Amino acid sequence: MNKGSIHLIFGGSRSGKSRFAENTAAESGNEVFYVATCRTSDLDAEMQDRIRRHREQRPTTWETVENIFDFSMLAKKCAGKTMLLDCLTMWLGNALEVHNGNLDAILEELEQGLNHLKEQSVTAVIVSNEVGMGIVPMGGATRAYRDLVGWANQKVASHAETVDFIAAGCPLRLKGSTC
Repeated sequence: MNKGSIHLIFGGSRSGKSRFAENTAAESGNEVFYVATCRTSDLDAEMQDRIRRHREQRPTTWETVENIFDFSMLAKKCAGKTMLLDCLTMWLGNALEVHNGNLDAILEELEQGLNHLKEQSVTAVIVSNEVGMGIVPMGGATRAYRDLVGWANQKVASHAETVDFIAAGCPLRLKGSTC
């Protein structure tokens, strides 16, 4: 049985990671299942505009799922397909609310979800942010979120066959074949 694969694409804000991930998913040769992890309710106008732009730039042939955050269920829906998850950092923010800030429970849920992706032969392209290259935040909650994102990125990278860091629209391959 062909096991799935995971490709982590991460970088800073406006680095070009979503565009790179969309191109990677399109080139997979599979049907693409786009998982948008930003909830669509209770958002300010600027965030609503971001979501609109993301929707407009995606191919209309891609199936898009919004407001579903259960990794295991998503893995089943995407069995044998390419799943583009954009982005892990938004998923983690939602998970913080669901798990009442329990970082261990969030990382365990992520671990189970990554295992389910492979079990369901999903080709996963996961977008995330690099948030740990700046200064140490003053607030404890902000530090905890920054740490969570760092640990989650490490966890995804450990499962991934390919990891690309994107800066100024340029990919830097950190793990996997160079082509």
